[in-house]
Amino acid sequence: MVPSRRALLRSAAATGLTAVAGCAALPSFGTDDTEPEYTLTADRIDASPVEHALYDPDEDDPLFGAPARTALDSILPDGRYTTYGYESLPAGAYVRHDGTYYRTESVVTGRERMARPFVRIEKVAEGSVPEDAVLVDDLDRPSARVVKILHANAQTDGESGSADLLRGDAYVLRRPAELESRLASDDFDGRVVTMTESGTWAYRVRVARRPILETAYTALAIEVADSESAFREVVFGSRIDAELAPGDLAADAREVLERCLSRGRYAETAPLSPGFDAVLEALGVDTVETAATGRLLWYDGELYRYGLYVDEEE
Repeated sequence: MVPSRRALLRSAAATGLTAVAGCAALPSFGTDDTEPEYTLTADRIDASPVEHALYDPDEDDPLFGAPARTALDSILPDGRYTTYGYESLPAGAYVRHDGTYYRTESVVTGRERMARPFVRIEKVAEGSVPEDAVLVDDLDRPSARVVKILHANAQTDGESGSADLLRGDAYVLRRPAELESRLASDDFDGRVVTMTESGTWAYRVRVARRPILETAYTALAIEVADSESAFREVVFGSRIDAELAPGDLAADAREVLERCLSRGRYAETAPLSPGFDAVLEALGVDTVETAATGRLLWYDGELYRYGLYVDEEE
């Protein structure tokens, strides 16, 4: 088991006391390459916390953005929008409508049996690739995405990061853009798709429409604030992980944090300096063993995304 950072610091303190008792020099911080290295990263976000928190789907994205906009138009301010087999909106997204702020939610409201296209792929030997094979990148985005997901699944024996998007070894077309894509057309069943221009990684696509019992997801909006000032408090209470001012930190800790914010990163090797230790504690990552990412900091009137990475030596 890798010792915690707190344990490392305690060990370093004991070593320091022993060194003092033996009239040796005090140990320096961050000089032992055999100990874990702690890297704090920070990126400035060029937006206010309120604007950063608001969800605004990209209407030019037919796969995810356009359906999300349709759903928002249906539920704001007090409507409902139901989809089958997929959720139209991210749960917990904040949106604004006529000066009022809402949080989106999705609830299961039943099931319905319907016919859906199931897409599978079969490997094609390199010498058997037909001349009319289609390069995956020449397909429309919804079709190409599905084939790439199936390819990754085939290459990893079902261990790819997108395996949870599949039903067994098949991808089920559900979203409007998928159902309108080339992959869903009647003439695409049996076509061969290649992942490269040279014809390597070729697959025969099989599309079959089958009945399936789909879960009904109903999206709705819950009002959370009726003004920007009130919504700002909601954002700080739910999205901001650390709120600090220069005066909240001792001089050594403030120097470490501001160096990280100005340069984008700051690293030390254990045992850590008191200033760095104080910064990690103030940011709420002082007990992290491996990594913490995607957190938000409000410091001196600016918004930052920060993370801590621990590079442990074997």
